[in-house]
Amino acid sequence: MGDAIGATAGYAVGIAISPIPIAAVILMLFSGRARVNGIVFMLAWITGVAGVVTIVVLLPGLGTGGTGPGPAVGWTKLVLGGLLLVLAGRQWSRRPGPDDEPPVPGWMSRIDELRPVAALGLGLALSAVNPKNLLLAAAAGASLAALPLSSGQTAGAVAVVTALATLTVTLPVLGYLVAGRRLAPVLDRTKTWLISNNATVMAVLLLVLGVSLLGDALQILT
Repeated sequence: MGDAIGATAGYAVGIAISPIPIAAVILMLFSGRARVNGIVFMLAWITGVAGVVTIVVLLPGLGTGGTGPGPAVGWTKLVLGGLLLVLAGRQWSRRPGPDDEPPVPGWMSRIDELRPVAALGLGLALSAVNPKNLLLAAAAGASLAALPLSSGQTAGAVAVVTALATLTVTLPVLGYLVAGRRLAPVLDRTKTWLISNNATVMAVLLLVLGVSLLGDALQILT
């Protein structure tokens, strides 16, 4: 289990510090349907991350077969690493200048109007469809598939990865359920910082993880 956590922790942290989903759930906690939408978004976020990791782990050809990571794992990591580097370049090129107002996604202005079904769809979209988080979750799944784990160990590893990756969304929701609006000042400051620094944070993160994936791929393939 220790090897599994070590192999996937970086990708889990990458998903966890993705600024936009954190900002989205914080905005939901300021809305008129804060409690229900926050819980629905949190559950959808957890389901999306766990679903992508599990699907990749179960893909045929990625298992070790008892002989170590095979070429399929190497090529998968090579492709994922290259895609992460492309996304890192795009994020860096789109970062706002020091005097520019950071762009805010248009859908964020409508979060207060969301119904629970829409909150569910948004949670799934940001976790399982958003390219950055999709690639990071897929990388975590590929890393788990490359390890000689039993079915029980794999299930436990997926649960741990999912818990780490979703911690920054679950904590604000659970904190709100306990403390209510008393958390508002802290959450508001956090949301503002995340939106302002989204592009830079993600560019650096994707660059580091992309290079790591490429290094793993070259080691496996050569």
